[in-house]
Amino acid sequence: MLTIELDRLALKPGAKILDVGCGEGRHVQHTLRYPGVTAVGLDLGEQEVRVTSQRLDEMRSIDFEMGGAVEDPGPAASIRGSSYDLPFADGEFDCVIISEVMEHLEEDELALAEVSRVLRPGGTLAVSVPREGPEAVCWALSDEYPAPKSVGGHVRIYRDQELPQMLERNGYHIEATHYAHALHAPYWWLKCFFGLENEAAWPVRVYHRLLVWDMMEKPWLTQFTEKLLNPLIGKSVVFYAIKG
Repeated sequence: MLTIELDRLALKPGAKILDVGCGEGRHVQHTLRYPGVTAVGLDLGEQEVRVTSQRLDEMRSIDFEMGGAVEDPGPAASIRGSSYDLPFADGEFDCVIISEVMEHLEEDELALAEVSRVLRPGGTLAVSVPREGPEAVCWALSDEYPAPKSVGGHVRIYRDQELPQMLERNGYHIEATHYAHALHAPYWWLKCFFGLENEAAWPVRVYHRLLVWDMMEKPWLTQFTEKLLNPLIGKSVVFYAIKG
């Protein structure tokens, strides 16, 4: 399930891309479908880095026609590190992804400044955060959802123009934006209503099966429905910005 549309990043052979807060490597994995691209996934969690590494190995073992890597992918790796202190040189990357991360960070502007440091002038930043409306529903339904009451929870809701204004203050020009994951918004509303750890609630179980079916089979009905609903209840908002 990709939040960032990598085709928008114009990844060419020789490009270097960094995924900050890569989680279990969903975006880093997908870079192996672009020839000659060097990719690094960085996350603070030891388990996340280990899983990302395993999935990269698995991706390389699968034929391109079956959803695996191209014949000549560039190097890809995962490492542990903090978004506040990236272990890279100034301007080292052509593109940086920071997807569904900034809402977890107390010092989001500090992280953005560090991301900007390692991104070359003219490079592309792809950033996504939870959208204000769907996120506000989660906060209203659950006391467990926001931090600090839950480990790794969300510390803020980004208001409508808050993130684009922050990007512009830091010298970025926003080229494109879109919403994503409309079908996932009701799932999180259900989890917040019935309890984040209550996986036994039948509405949560049934809806989860729907999401798995959608991701694995990609039926036209759910794909069309999500595109239709993204402008209304898309759970994430994505910005593609050029470092000025």
